[in-house]
Amino acid sequence: MPKLRPCSTKKVNQPTSETKYIEIKTLFRQTIISFHYICQPITIHLSRFTTMLDQRIIDLFDQFTHGVITRQEFMRRLTVFAGSAVGATSVLSKLQLDYTNADTTAYAADEIETKYVEYDSGSATIRAYLATPKKKKKRAGVVVIHENRGLNPHIEDVTRRVALAGFTALAPDGLSPLGGTPADADAARELIGKLEQPVAIQLFKDGLKYLRELPKASGKTGCVGFCWGGAMANNLAVNDPNLNAAVAFYGRQAAAEDVPKIKAALLLHYGALDERVNAGIPAYEAALKQHNKNYQLYIYEGANHAFHNDTAGPRYDEKAAKLAWGRTMEFFEEKLK
Repeated sequence: MPKLRPCSTKKVNQPTSETKYIEIKTLFRQTIISFHYICQPITIHLSRFTTMLDQRIIDLFDQFTHGVITRQEFMRRLTVFAGSAVGATSVLSKLQLDYTNADTTAYAADEIETKYVEYDSGSATIRAYLATPKKKKKRAGVVVIHENRGLNPHIEDVTRRVALAGFTALAPDGLSPLGGTPADADAARELIGKLEQPVAIQLFKDGLKYLRELPKASGKTGCVGFCWGGAMANNLAVNDPNLNAAVAFYGRQAAAEDVPKIKAALLLHYGALDERVNAGIPAYEAALKQHNKNYQLYIYEGANHAFHNDTAGPRYDEKAAKLAWGRTMEFFEEKLK
């Protein structure tokens, strides 16, 4: 039978307080380093994700902002794409409008006069933003039609750009019959869905009438609209026989059966990636050709819906926006002056 070895009676050195401090410090450092390497791929992923947004995310946001899906469903799908609720919130902040640098015309503030005016339309009083060149001469008028977020700093800036090009520019608040544009963009989108189309068409027609009756009006009028306003520009072309020129940026098209009513010259801008709106182009263009209407149509490669809006984050396309705006001003010069 093997002999059992006696237990060692060797004294074990107890760690001093200094040794414990060094061990704890080393463990803490290793934990931080491990945490850094674990989190680093996530940080890189989110950075790339928010600066170079997947087209599917932009399309998803477009569905949400145009009422195709609810906010709840949008956030659910966005969370799946982003990988977490935190990631989804980060991505959403990149997609939302930012009016911080909305004013691009401050350099020429002394060349135009701006103010808010009111005019009547049916039983409603319409509030509008008016921008006028200071040069004393008769000039054409242009109604600027906002997106589905109502009258905001970006649209007011676009109105000043039109005035700087030598036109009297008026941007009506299409939500005036419902109390005016709220500060919250989501609330404005919900409100615009409650605006009856005949009421909306009439209030912008009355805006054109307001411009024609100004003391320095030449009598010629045009309109330019974006998104919801682009669709309204097409509707004004159908419903106002006195309109001389209409420009629609990524707006839904007028019904083919209404095309014969159009008297105005048309300029139509579309983003190539805007599949939702672009689906209506073939039927509209076919009707315009069939009835020998005066129109120009451009599709901008690589551009999304809202490509002209320089407060729209990754959807803004500077090259396409500048080209389309240049064409718009040349069009107004030709048709209105």
